[in-house]
Amino acid sequence: MRVVVQRVAEASVTVDGEITGQIGSGLLVLAGFTHSDGAAELDWMARKLVQLRIFNDDEGKMNRSVQDVGGDLLVVSQFTLLADARKGTRPSYIAAAPPPIAIPLYEQFVQQLEQLMGRPVATGRFGADMKVRLLNDGPVTIVLDTPTSNNA
Repeated sequence: MRVVVQRVAEASVTVDGEITGQIGSGLLVLAGFTHSDGAAELDWMARKLVQLRIFNDDEGKMNRSVQDVGGDLLVVSQFTLLADARKGTRPSYIAAAPPPIAIPLYEQFVQQLEQLMGRPVATGRFGADMKVRLLNDGPVTIVLDTPTSNNA
């Protein structure tokens, strides 16, 4: 599993002109799933995200988590995070899980985040052509892979 985490002042996802998810201050999480991902990877990543200390404390140091600051989460599925472009000029997406595997992983991941946060998590729409808007805060952008990943 691979995610790209962006600390945002605000973010939204639109599908066919309709906003499907929108947050204020918090984290925009782009998430890609592999064939080998399971409960252990989802649990590790969900806990890592809600505890990741990338928000400023009173002294301006990144020492607070999204939970600490009462921030929101917007989770968007993005299989292209697992692209392998080492050969040629056309990326291969073979490392990305196909929809029958990835959709349940995505839904489970969102549910775990909601349980950890104690409130709803905004989302995009799996497999849709999404337009993502964000106002990056910092900017702070971090790429996370699960420890057991065999990502591209």
